[in-house]
Amino acid sequence: MAALALALLLGLQPVTTDLYLPALPRLTHAFDATPAQSQLTMSALMLAFGIGQLFWGPVADRFGRRPVLLLNLALYTLASLAATLAPAMGWMVLARTLQGAALAAAVVCARAMVRDLYEPHEGAHVMSKGMSGLGVIAIASPLLGGALAATLGWRAPLAAVTCVGAVALAFVATRLPESLVPGARNPHALRLGPLARSVGAVLAHRTFRAWSALVACTYGGLFAILVMSSFVYIQVLGLTPAQFGLALASGSVAYLTGTFFCRRWLLRHGLDGAVRRGAAFSLVGGVSLAVLALAGVQAVWAVLIPQWIYCFGHGIHQPCGQAGAVGPFPRSAGVASALNGFILATVAFLVGLWTGRAMDGSTLPLGLAVGFFGIATATVGWTLVQRHGVLRRAQAA
Repeated sequence: MAALALALLLGLQPVTTDLYLPALPRLTHAFDATPAQSQLTMSALMLAFGIGQLFWGPVADRFGRRPVLLLNLALYTLASLAATLAPAMGWMVLARTLQGAALAAAVVCARAMVRDLYEPHEGAHVMSKGMSGLGVIAIASPLLGGALAATLGWRAPLAAVTCVGAVALAFVATRLPESLVPGARNPHALRLGPLARSVGAVLAHRTFRAWSALVACTYGGLFAILVMSSFVYIQVLGLTPAQFGLALASGSVAYLTGTFFCRRWLLRHGLDGAVRRGAAFSLVGGVSLAVLALAGVQAVWAVLIPQWIYCFGHGIHQPCGQAGAVGPFPRSAGVASALNGFILATVAFLVGLWTGRAMDGSTLPLGLAVGFFGIATATVGWTLVQRHGVLRRAQAA
């Protein structure tokens, strides 16, 4: 049940981002907007996603995971409906912002639930199972989005997101019990003084910083793929929305494969050992995409194959990093999860702002972005994680 709930709640993130991507060029045309304006539908979502976690993490530590989930899944469903019916780009950006704020609660509670129920190394294994489920959702999302956009228009993928939100709300309401027992709730979680001390203790912890840096770097490259790939594959390389959905889904297959290898390597080599091996894939995928783009190779294979390699590495780093970041903080898992998510979302927001201005009708901006984050991920995985990734409980938290 825990892995299923984790997959569904974390799976809302690729549903929110990947499912509507095949429709993004058509949405941009329908609203007579520029690519930079359309990127705000992703950047604003990620900014709200990051800030929202800072708020909902402490709230979940104080009142429990279930009430926070119920409230925000209802908000998520309503915001998704508003995005489906948006009459102009401004309204679309507003609806996506509300989606991001509500999505923040789902993701932060899901990660905190793993820490409620499992010790760090076991939690990484469960997180990997949940990430495998997320991978299945990530595979299906662009395929469904591409088919819906091609047959029913750009609003249909957004309507599908609304339906998924309603399903998640029904699942939590009927099947998911509270994971944080009353005695483990932190009655001081929302008091400014204790909250500031808890935040300070988390940020001061070298293990948290190492794992959060890893998660932020690997997701930075993935987010660059998400925000630029629809324009690169459709407008630069000439794929149809349905073909683009297949290309994006194939990257999710590589990610799913990475999560399976992650579980195997966790048992044999531990968290730091799994990351040490995954870092090589991040480096090769990112650098090869950059080199091919710099060489002027404008072909589907020159983007797709490096994307597969990078996504495979991401499937190793993401479950390890998210479990590692909250592992030392059993009493402040919500705060640690929130700060981890905020760092990730801030990097994604900055990537979104940059890509909206950098896209030039070629694959070069995508190659440079993924290449940069591939190098950064490998550097963090081979240095900070190896030095500080051993999980020790934070006494101050």
